Amino acid sequence: MASNNSQTGTNQMAVPEAKDAMKRFKEEVASELGVQLKDGYNGDLSSREAGSIGGEMVRKMIKKQEEQMK
Repeated sequence: MASNNSQTGTNQMAVPEAKDAMKRFKEEVASELGVQLKDGYNGDLSSREAGSIGGEMVRKMIKKQEEQMK
């Protein structure tokens, strides 16, 4: 059976080779939203800031996939 990150308590990427690209994507989205990220730990971000970054990343990924499916 495949490992489920929420059950194992790990935070591993499904495609580890994409780690650097996802980091750049997160930094780009944060910059667009005016949220300052630091190198390394960013646990001092508010829930609103962190959520806005994650939410915008998901919106952009969905939009790109929808465009590819046309």
